[in-house]
Amino acid sequence: YNKNCLVARSRGYLSLGDSSSAYRDAETSQQDDKKFCKGLYRKAEALYSQGEFELALMFYHRGHKLRPDYKDFRLGIQKAQEAIDNSVGSTVMFTPKSKAQLRRQKQASKMQNKKVGEEEPKANKVVLRELLGELYSDKEYMEKLLKDDDLSQTSTSSGTTILDLIMSGIAFLDTRTEFWRQQKPIYARERDRRMRERNWKITREQERASPTKYILYTLEEIDQMLASGNAEDSQKKAKKLLVTVENWTKLDVPNKEEVIGNLYSCIGNAQIELGDMTKALENHKNDLELAQEHNLIDAKSRALDNIGRVYARIGQFADAVEVWMEKIPLAKTSLERTWLFHEIGRCHLELSNNEAARDFGEKSLSCSEESGDEEWKMNASVLVAQAEMKLNNYRAGVIYFEKALEKAVLLNDERAKEAILRNWGPVSYGAVRSNGFQSLTGVSWAQMYCYMESCSA
Repeated sequence: YNKNCLVARSRGYLSLGDSSSAYRDAETSQQDDKKFCKGLYRKAEALYSQGEFELALMFYHRGHKLRPDYKDFRLGIQKAQEAIDNSVGSTVMFTPKSKAQLRRQKQASKMQNKKVGEEEPKANKVVLRELLGELYSDKEYMEKLLKDDDLSQTSTSSGTTILDLIMSGIAFLDTRTEFWRQQKPIYARERDRRMRERNWKITREQERASPTKYILYTLEEIDQMLASGNAEDSQKKAKKLLVTVENWTKLDVPNKEEVIGNLYSCIGNAQIELGDMTKALENHKNDLELAQEHNLIDAKSRALDNIGRVYARIGQFADAVEVWMEKIPLAKTSLERTWLFHEIGRCHLELSNNEAARDFGEKSLSCSEESGDEEWKMNASVLVAQAEMKLNNYRAGVIYFEKALEKAVLLNDERAKEAILRNWGPVSYGAVRSNGFQSLTGVSWAQMYCYMESCSA
C-alpha cells in the first residue's frame, strides 16, 4: 500500500463526513511507521471529527513533539483543548455548599425542569437553529419533503429512492449537530460572546495604555486586511502606524527599528498587490537598510526576499538573482531553501541561462526531498525538465516531466497536470519517440500528442 495515498483518501473520507473510514485509512498508513506525521495528523483529525477530543489532543501532542515546525499540529492542539474546555469547562475552585443551599438548589432545579419540559419543542428549535446556522433551513426543507409521499417513493436513475437520499441528508445533519453540540455547547457560545465583548473593551483600554500591545494588535489588523484582498486599507493603516511609531521614543518601543522595518515591509507588500512596484521597491529597500544598520538578521532575510520578488515581477531577473543569492546563507529551513533555489532557477530560465536553471532546479528538488513537500517536488521537477529540454537533453527532460506528472496525479491536481502537459509543447513528438520512450505515467503518447496539438491550435 502507498501511505501517501491512504492519507489522501483519509482526507477525502473526512470531507464526506465518513470519519470512521478516515480513521481506518490513517491507522493503516502508520502500520510500518508509527512516526509517519501525515498519518498521525489524519488520525487526530478523524478522532476530532468523531468528538473524541481527548484522544485527538493526545495525537496532536505526539505529532507536535515529532514535528514542532508543523503548524497544523499546533492548531490542532489549540482547537482540541478549546473543544474540551467548552464541553467540560475549565478548572475552577470547588467550594462545598451547606445543606440549606443544597435543598434550595434542588427545589429550584425541579421548578426549572418542569418549566423546560413545557417549553421543550420551542427550545429545541432554537438550539438546532443556533447549532446548524444556515443549514437549519436545509433540514427544514428535507423534513418537509418527507411529508410528500409521492415524491419520497420516486426513484433516481441509479435506483436509489428519493426517500433514501432525504434520510441520508437528515442523518448527516443530525450527526454534525451532535458533533457541534459536543465541540461547542450553546452555553459555551453565549459565554464566548460575552467574553469577546469583555475582551474587546479590555483590548481597547490596553491599547491606550501599552504602545507594544497596540502595535501588535494593529499589525495583526494590517496583515488580515492584506490577506483578505484589502491592500488599499492595509497600506493606509500601516502608514498611519508608521507615523505614530516614529514619534515614540525607545522607552515606549524598545524594538523601534524592528517595528519600523516591519511596517516598511507591510507597506511594500500592499503596494505590490496594488501594482505600484516603484514605491514597493523603495519601501522594501528601506526595510533592508534598517536591517543592515541594526544587524537584524530575520528582517534582512525578509527584505531580500521581497526585493527579489519585486525585481522578478517587473522582469529584472538578473537583479532578482543577485538579491536572492545574498539571501541563501540566511535561509533557515529546507522548505525555505526549496522555494529560494526554485525562484533563482526560474529567473535563470528566463535569462536563458539554462545550465544554471537546471543546477538550481536540482538543488530545489534536493531540498524538497528533505522537507518532504510533494508540491515543491513537483515544481522543482518541472523546472529541471524545462531546463533539460532547452539544453536539448530530451531523455532527461521527459524523465523529470514524468516525475512531475506523478506528483500531480498523487496530489490530485488537475490544473498542475494540464500545465505540465502544456510544457511539453517545445518538444516534438518525433524527437521524444526517437529516444525510445513509449509511455508516460497515467497518460498515453496518443493522449499527450493530441493534447499538445489542441494547445497549439
